[in-house]
Formats: sequence, structure tokens, C-alpha cells
Amino acid sequence: MPPQFLFDLSAVDLNNLIWDQMAIRECNPQRGAMEHLNGIIYINEPSGDILGFKDVTDKEFWVEGHIPGRPLLPGVIMIEAAAQLASFYTKRLLGWSGFIGFGGVENCKFRMPVMPGCRMLILVKKLAERHRRITCAAQGVVNGQLVFEANIIGTQV
Repeated sequence: MPPQFLFDLSAVDLNNLIWDQMAIRECNPQRGAMEHLNGIIYINEPSGDILGFKDVTDKEFWVEGHIPGRPLLPGVIMIEAAAQLASFYTKRLLGWSGFIGFGGVENCKFRMPVMPGCRMLILVKKLAERHRRITCAAQGVVNGQLVFEANIIGTQV
């Protein structure tokens, strides 16, 4: 059986921008080439679900060298984009303060390549929260296909 999405995307208006990049910058410190979250289009606070996106362009720093003639979005950047969405969720909706650092990744799988010109939807679902530590499930979806999945651990620094 193929893996299931963390939550049902069929009921989500994928054109409904809730928070833009300026709002994301109010919570997340990443700037320039390290900003990998372009917008947020869905939130379900009671269930801990949030949906954001990364627009993958041919102007990004990695395109020339990863891989020449066939640029592929590096998996670490997919994970970083998901970690940025989880950090935004943790600060904006759970009210954590300070810097939310990357504490680890578990059960990570990359399923399909992602190339410039794609919009990667990023699904995040809170799994667990305890003092100074949060764990979220994350998935990347391009054109209805699962491209990666992982559990991301964040820590309050």
C-alpha cells in the first residue's frame, strides 16, 4: 500500500495564502539563500496540521552544481524547508519563544526527484511536544506525488 498523506489535501484551497514570506520572517530567522519556505496556505490548530510551500526555482544556489544538466533539489533542503515550517508552527501557533533549533531527523525517505519549476507542498503534523522539544511528521508533495517523508525534531535553544 502506498504511503498516505499526513492529512487530506482535497479539502484545502491551495491558492489561499494565509501567511506570506514577510509573515514567516516575523518568526523565522533564515534569510537570503537559506529561506526555503515561501508561504503557508492551511492550518488546522486542533489537529496540529499546517501546510506550506517552497517554490523551487532555477535561480537557487544549488542549481548549477547539483547536478549539472539535471538540477535536483537536494534532500537536505527538502528537510530544511519542512523544519522551517515546523519552527513557524511552533513559534506562531504554540507560542514558543526564542530560536527553535534543528534537533534531528528520523525515518527519512526520499521518494522522487524535485526539479526547478515545481511547487513543493510541505505537510507538517505535530506528533509530540514536551519541555523544549517538539517532534513533527513532515512530507513533501509535488504534483500529487509524495517526494519525501521524515520526522523532524526541534529544540528550543
